[in-house]
Parts: sequence; structure tokens; C-alpha cells
Amino acid sequence: MKFGLFYELQLPRPADKDQWNPDDEHRIVQETLEQIEFADKLGYDYVFDVEHHFLEEYCHSSAPEVILGAVAARTQNIRLGHGIVQMPPNQNHPARVAERIATLDLLSNGRVEFGTGEGATSTELGGFLTEQRLKKDAWEESTRECLRMMTSTPYPGYEGEHFSMPERNVIPKPLQKPHPPVWVAASRRETVMLAGRLGIGALGFGFETPEEAQERVERYYELIRAMKRPLGQAINPALVTLGNLMCARTDEEAMTKGLSGAQFFGFSFGWTHGPVQHGHDNIYREFRRRVESAESTAAAEAAVGEEPEDEGARALQRAGRRGMFIGSTEYIRENVRKYEAANVDMLLFILQCGDRKHEHIMESLELFARDVMPEFKERHHLQQRWREGQLAGVEFEINSTI
Repeated sequence: MKFGLFYELQLPRPADKDQWNPDDEHRIVQETLEQIEFADKLGYDYVFDVEHHFLEEYCHSSAPEVILGAVAARTQNIRLGHGIVQMPPNQNHPARVAERIATLDLLSNGRVEFGTGEGATSTELGGFLTEQRLKKDAWEESTRECLRMMTSTPYPGYEGEHFSMPERNVIPKPLQKPHPPVWVAASRRETVMLAGRLGIGALGFGFETPEEAQERVERYYELIRAMKRPLGQAINPALVTLGNLMCARTDEEAMTKGLSGAQFFGFSFGWTHGPVQHGHDNIYREFRRRVESAESTAAAEAAVGEEPEDEGARALQRAGRRGMFIGSTEYIRENVRKYEAANVDMLLFILQCGDRKHEHIMESLELFARDVMPEFKERHHLQQRWREGQLAGVEFEINSTI
């Protein structure tokens, strides 16, 4: 199994103020770079940085290509993932995406992972005048054409439903041939299966249990084997599961340092899907108010009961819980083994969220890398052998770094 880090650049407003302190955004960017540089030295395999727009407090990563460019200059081995680029052309024109991905691939000596997605919230989509009902089709059309731009000399042009472009030679071309490995954000099972049909990696953002992950893995690789027309010129068969990590010497220490951050992650994620007062909401203040109220106690007790049937609501609930990776090294190791047994290709961890402290994140990164990661790295060749068996008979070029 391989391990990666997932960044939103979360930045809660101070509860006692209406706006951030003057240095807060500068601080969170610098801390993020320091954390990823440290993770590279510790042997983490991947980092994925999101693209979101206008989602105050929840995500201040609106220009991940800039963050990842800085990361490329400060690291040697860690793979640089867009997690994800919003592909509807109102958000990002496919030619501009092709140019940025290729440039980053050259800058990083071929370390780019091209994560793609649609965008989700009305705040984001509405800001770019993208229609909710059209975003999935726009994602597929734009992503397919973006990959053609990376591999065609010249790109012959296109007349489509969501964008059109005349013949041009889109330069530069990426270092990885035919193009970097391609992924899609998959918070729902149906999107995981779509990824299998299109031959791309599935970034599982639904906080799947080991049992859910195992079922998805089995069906996903069935679809990979039956695939007729991949999205790009090469396939990237891989399935990832997301979790919230805080590793400490005891469960109690991990909960003290990490649970509030996970809870804010879930709370602020839910907030982004509701009515928003742009520039005026203080999400963290409201979060603290509810945590400290009797109402939150009842909500916390209810949260350990039955989960919602709707996948989106279920992911939202799980995002704010302890989950399987906030605890001692023993607790986390046992849970990682369950995902390893399910043949998940990578676990992607959220550490930077809510009100967590930079020094605690750095300590957690080091402790996990020292006391949990090694046994799984030693056994990764077994997962690779299993994947080779699953991919037997697949005729398409495989461009995967898992």
C-alpha cells in the first residue's frame, strides 16, 4: 500500500473576530509547504492539493498549480497530485489546464498526477455560471479533449457542446508519456465505477469503510478489464480511500490533538452546501458555539447511530467523526491492515484541518512514518503482484505510479 496527504488549506476565522488576522493566509501556505517538504523526506508517496473557489474557512486552495509548483522546487520524490482540477470550461479552459499540467510535469521531473473533477457547490459553480445539470458532461468532454491536447501535434481543434477551439499546437508537452496518470474525484460509488469504465484512477472521497472499499475494488477492477474506450491515451488503474489522520502515542493524546479538526472539517464541509453570506459568515464561531452547547452533545450521541442512506450525507457525517486513523500507532496500524486486506492501492490522509496546530501535524507525520508505514511499504510488492493479476489481459497502455 502507498500513502498520500490531502490538502484543503483550511483556515478557520478566529472565533472572536469577524476577519482573519493579517498574516493568517501567509502562515497557512508556509506551514503547508513545510509539512509537504517534511513528508517527502519521511517517505510519503503522494500529495494531492484541491481546487476550490470562494469556500471561506473550508478551503483556501484556489490556485493549487501555484502551491504544487512551489512544492516541486522543495521536494525530490513525492508525487504531486491535483486533487482535483475543476474541468468544466467555465472554471478552467482545457487548453490552459493542459499547459499548466505539462509545465508542472516538466518542472517536477515527471511527478504530476492529474486529478480531475466537476466542482460541487452552488457557491463555486454559480460563481463561474456553470449549470449544475451540465457539469458532469462538461467534465468528461473537457478532460478528454485536454488529454488530446497533451498528446496531439497539432491539436486538430474541436466543436463541442461545452467549448469549442480551433486547431492549435498546445505547448509544452508533459514529460510523462503519453500524459500524466489521470484520476477523478469519486465521493459516490457510481463515480468509482465510471472511473473503471474510463480507465482512470478513483480518488475515493467518501470515507469508505474497509468493507465498502473491498466491494468497490472488486467491481472497479472488473470494469477495468472490460473497458472498451479509455478516457485518455493510457490508463491509470488505482483506487484510493480518504481518511482523517492524527497519530500519537496514545488514543487520548490523538483525540485531544486531532478530533476537533476532524469535526470542523465535517462541519465546514456541510456549511459549504448551504446558504452562504459571502465575506460575512464566521463558520468557526458557529462551530464552537454548537460544540459547547447541549444541542451538540445530543448530536454527537446521534452521530454514532444509524448512518444516512444517501452517500453524500453519509460522507458528510463520517468526515466529522474520529474515523479509523485518529489514535495511537497500534489503533491506526490495525485499521490500515484492514484496507490493505481489501486491496486498496493508496490511503490518502487529511492532517491539516480545522484548528489543529502545525507542530502536532509535524509530529503526527513523523510518528506515522516511523512506526506505522514501514511494514506496509515492505509488503507493497504483494499489492503490485495482485494488481498485475487483476490487469492480466488488459490491452491498453498502463501509465500508473501505484
